[in-house]
Formats: sequence, structure tokens, C-alpha cells
Amino acid sequence: MGTHREHVEVKGGGPANAGYPNGVRIYTKTGDDGSTGLLYGGRISKAHPAAEAYGSVDEAVAALGLARALSTSRPLAELVLRLQRELFVVGADLAANPRERAKLKPRISLVTPEMAAEVEALIDRMVQEHPLAQEFIVPGSTVVSAALDLSRTAVRRAERRSVQLRDAGGMVTDEVLQYLNRLSDLLFVLARAQADTTEEPSRSR
Repeated sequence: MGTHREHVEVKGGGPANAGYPNGVRIYTKTGDDGSTGLLYGGRISKAHPAAEAYGSVDEAVAALGLARALSTSRPLAELVLRLQRELFVVGADLAANPRERAKLKPRISLVTPEMAAEVEALIDRMVQEHPLAQEFIVPGSTVVSAALDLSRTAVRRAERRSVQLRDAGGMVTDEVLQYLNRLSDLLFVLARAQADTTEEPSRSR
């Protein structure tokens, strides 16, 4: 995720940290060899399927940040912030050293079944409030709906990368895959709700 150790690291004092408040350095040079650190120790190549998986989750968090920044609805912004925080849990789950998973904590660094169930409940409620059109639509009706659709595609990619990691023998739980799948569906529904005009169909009428 965006706070991995090769990006931000807390060091001791001294000339190397001059000008950095609280001893926080934005670069550490530990990733210059093309490797990256795992949660609870160990390093892997930045091209490893695990790095691709949690890196894609990081992209989804950033894309949702755009949707949140564009939103003028406080309830929507609060929901998106909640989803961003839940994706940090997903990222930690995927970035954990497989031999240290006993250290993971539910809803902090371990995805739980309840997380996907709660997203399903949100989807059901949203579809009741905003019935879906019975045709494919072209994203871009409003800036917020477009940003949510962009986020949806980022989450879909994170899901695909997670499946690739599992297929390559990596540790990916059913809960992670279920959550990502449900989240992309929720973002689709949210995007449609934020389209305040009739959306363009995928084929001209």
C-alpha cells in the first residue's frame, strides 16, 4: 500500500534526516534493488504477483479519493472514506508475510466475512432506492459518477490480480476475493445513483 516501508520510514535523528519533521523520511533506498517489504517482515520483487495485487488495491484507494474529493454529498463522501479504509485492510491482508498471518487482526489487517456481507446489504438498499437500467451504459454522466466508475474498474483489476496471486500459489483468502467482488458491484450501483441525468446507452437508440 502507499505507506510501505520503501516509501515512508521512521529513522533516528542525524544529518540524513535534517529538515524532516519527527524523523520521517519519504525515501529509504531499500527498494532500489527492485524489491519491496512485506507486512511483518520479508521482501519480494516489485514484480511479484503479491505486489501487483496490493498495488492494485492502492490504486483503487487513490481512485476513490478522487470520487470523494469531487463529491458534494456528505453521506457519499463518508461512505467512500469508509470504503477506502476497508481497502487498507484488504491491502494489509494481501501484503502480509504468509508465515506471519497469525499476527493479523480482524478489520485492521485481516478481511472478515462480515465486511462483504455489509457491502451486500448496501447494494440491496441502493438498488431498492435507485433501480438499475436494463441496458449497458457509457460512464460519464457526471464527474462523480465517472470517478466512481473509474474506481470500480480499479477494484476489478485488484480482484483479477488477487486471483492471479492465488493461482500462483500465494495466500489469498476467500474473504478478500468476495469483498473485492462485492465492492466493485457497490461502486457500480453508487455510480448510477450519482448520475443525475439519463445515462447514455452503449448503443445509440
